[in-house]
Amino acid sequence: METLVIGAGRGIGLEFVRQYLASDLYQRVYGTYRQPSADLLALQERYPDRLQLIPVDVTQEAQITAAIATLKAQTSRLDEVIYCVGLLHHQTLQPEKSLRHIQTENLLTYFQVNAIGAVLWAKHLLPFLRHPEPAIFAAISAKVGSIEDNRLGGWYGYRASKAALNMFLKNIAIEWSRVAPNIIVAALHPGTTATDLSQPFQKNVPPEKLFSPTRTVSQLRQVIANLHPQDTGKFFNWDGESLPW
Repeated sequence: METLVIGAGRGIGLEFVRQYLASDLYQRVYGTYRQPSADLLALQERYPDRLQLIPVDVTQEAQITAAIATLKAQTSRLDEVIYCVGLLHHQTLQPEKSLRHIQTENLLTYFQVNAIGAVLWAKHLLPFLRHPEPAIFAAISAKVGSIEDNRLGGWYGYRASKAALNMFLKNIAIEWSRVAPNIIVAALHPGTTATDLSQPFQKNVPPEKLFSPTRTVSQLRQVIANLHPQDTGKFFNWDGESLPW
């Protein structure tokens, strides 16, 4: 099997790469990064024949198409693609607690990273996933992107961009089901994971609900392993339960 992890530099994406490489089922792993972490580079050094790293900024479609060309030179088939790129905060961007915090530039950044990047990759990946065997295109979403489940408000840009990601995935699933019924498209909620993304917000999370990246990815891989063609276009919790849109 061959797999592509988009956003492999750190956190959940890095752990997907680590677990794929630890499995004999995956002959080749491709990982994209915007900034490579020392841990990712160490994995490449350890598995030089099985891990290929490709620099990509998902907000730049030209870089995505360049990465697709690199992939085409290496393979014609992928069995799993996992979109792990996500943005909640950085030095100049924080989740909005109120309408007065809304800024156009921040909203655009949330949408570019959390949603648009995924659909741009899907635009170019169909030829790799359209083959006789089952294939997976999954993206790390978030329960806070569920409109029905939203009871607290706030986090306008992050919530809305994850809701947009979910709609993109639903549309992709419908379109691909007509031309490539082997592909299962899924949105995945990982639970709160101890990564840089969640670090400023972990103090309010009970210890039993704060997962290590190792646990999170193990759980998500189990969810993926249990998916069937009729599950395409759905939103799943880390425990395999369906989540409301």
